[in-house]
Amino acid sequence: MSDLVLYDLRPPAAVLTINRPDRRNALSRALIAALADAFARAAADPAVRCVILTGAGPAFCAGMDLDELRGTIEKADEAELVWDDAAKLSAVYEQVYTLPKPTIAAVNGAAVAGGAGLVTVCDLAVTVPDAKFGYPEVRRGLVAAMVMPHLLRHVGERAARWLLLTGELIDGVDALRLGLVNAVTSAADLMPTAERWARSLAEGGPKALATTKDLLRRCSHQAVPVADLAKASAEPRLTDECRGGLAAFFGKRPVPWAPGPAGT
Repeated sequence: MSDLVLYDLRPPAAVLTINRPDRRNALSRALIAALADAFARAAADPAVRCVILTGAGPAFCAGMDLDELRGTIEKADEAELVWDDAAKLSAVYEQVYTLPKPTIAAVNGAAVAGGAGLVTVCDLAVTVPDAKFGYPEVRRGLVAAMVMPHLLRHVGERAARWLLLTGELIDGVDALRLGLVNAVTSAADLMPTAERWARSLAEGGPKALATTKDLLRRCSHQAVPVADLAKASAEPRLTDECRGGLAAFFGKRPVPWAPGPAGT
């Protein structure tokens, strides 16, 4: 098991900790692979009745590793990796969403872009008040395609349009108000709350829980296939707009399409 995701068995739960704090737990290729392995291990472990996902350090997950993406799109011979990266992240979202065991996101800090996506594919979520949630992809010339159906299920179209089109960030209290999370608690009580929920979930029959999750998935119709969403996420990464957005992000300057100051 990669040390990028720590696996801690605390019956009845397995606590998976995204462990890349120096990069705010950004989703690199290696981390995505480690998440897939960790969730597969939890699914196969008979001692695990529930999975808790959290982050090491001050962030839950800052989303895609933009530095890795920048390195990829700057090399013409690595363009195919963009498609593979999107497919693998999409597969992890689907893996978590369809896991037969209940999942809980314990959001200890910023959960942005792909990190917010991880929160939405978990069954339950608890957060600290000052955590930040949002989908700033459009501000980088990117599209948050893979997370759209999961976000819509939680917050509805009006709130989803606000988050996806503006790229604005909200805190834990607003995330609760919108329905993105189930509860807000102090940092000291974050993991105790998640573990208390895990014990409550474990009172359900394993097969009954798995069947309930499957029925919930089937009742929640998704109009766009997962593969199409992955493609829609990958395509913008190869555009000049994305290159300009990333250059502005790393150069700490306005994006090329940003309006000038009011009144100019």
